Amino acid sequence: MPKLHLLLADAVAAALVTAAYFGFQDGGEPFWVVALVVAAIGPPLAVRRWWPLPVLAVVALGSFAALLLDLTREPLLPVSFVLYAVGLLVPAARAIPALVTTLIGTATVLLVASPDSLFGAPVEATVMLWVFLCAAWAAGRAVRVVRAREARREARRAEEALTGERLRIARELHDVVAHSMSLIAVKASVANHVAEQDPGEARDALRIIEETSRGTLTELRRLLGVLRSPDGAELAPAPGIDGLGKLAEHAREAGIDVKLSVDHAELPESLSLSVHRIVQESLTNVVKHAAAKHCEVVISVDEHNVRIEVTDDGRGPGAGSGGHGLLGMRERVMMYGGAFEAGAAPPGGFRVHARLPREVNP
Repeated sequence: MPKLHLLLADAVAAALVTAAYFGFQDGGEPFWVVALVVAAIGPPLAVRRWWPLPVLAVVALGSFAALLLDLTREPLLPVSFVLYAVGLLVPAARAIPALVTTLIGTATVLLVASPDSLFGAPVEATVMLWVFLCAAWAAGRAVRVVRAREARREARRAEEALTGERLRIARELHDVVAHSMSLIAVKASVANHVAEQDPGEARDALRIIEETSRGTLTELRRLLGVLRSPDGAELAPAPGIDGLGKLAEHAREAGIDVKLSVDHAELPESLSLSVHRIVQESLTNVVKHAAAKHCEVVISVDEHNVRIEVTDDGRGPGAGSGGHGLLGMRERVMMYGGAFEAGAAPPGGFRVHARLPREVNP
């Protein structure tokens, strides 16, 4: 549906053209003839955006009649006005024939009209009017092409944003579930092996499984709350750099001796969440794949960057782990324009290093 201000502009143009054409009459023709011609030229302009092709047919016939009756003092501006709408709103398969038909009709009428009319000889008059008509149609066509190109760009941006959001949700789900399930699997295995020989240790393992499960459910509810909320408002604060101690404690409960060093600083919530997720995934890999005994996590914050380094004395996740953890961490870092490295540590073991700029928002 056309916008209201455009419809009002068309209505004003229709009123001005109607008044102007009534002013062109010099009394040589009966008033009813003039009124009929003016009614075909002026009022239809108000609805040119609704029905461009029918309006073009009516206005063109009225304008041709005005040429034959010598009632006009302008170069078919109402027809040009409608041809702009045809070029803008009508597909090329119908817009081009409409233009060609109008041009042929104009030339035919000028050949029949008096050669000493306002527009001069038929050939010169035809060329002049064709320039006006083609320019109006081409202007509408150009605007249509620009709008279509912009619409395609907007659709592409929307699709890219949707893809990015899906990847973000996938990373969040992977980070939350993988970390917790790894710890639960380790503790369930411990409880299964020591249930008869050491019931106390089995109860401790079950307690850790219960606490981890509850924490995971809380995080999943928070994440689902983001998806369900119309404005994306979160139901609980997102985990951040202050929650790294809890991650380290979970890893210790899985049997890893974790040393944690953190420079606490005020960070944007999204950046703090990314730091948390990178450390969480690194510790998940240590628990699941590394077969490590010791792990060190160092978070250093300066004026420009946040640096994350996680090293262990195990073998690392390896090529056959089949997970997406390292890829997810790399994507998080690249989203900020940072740097990411993961591989064997020189003394033995595995090392993850990430640098995130503090002043760049994803």
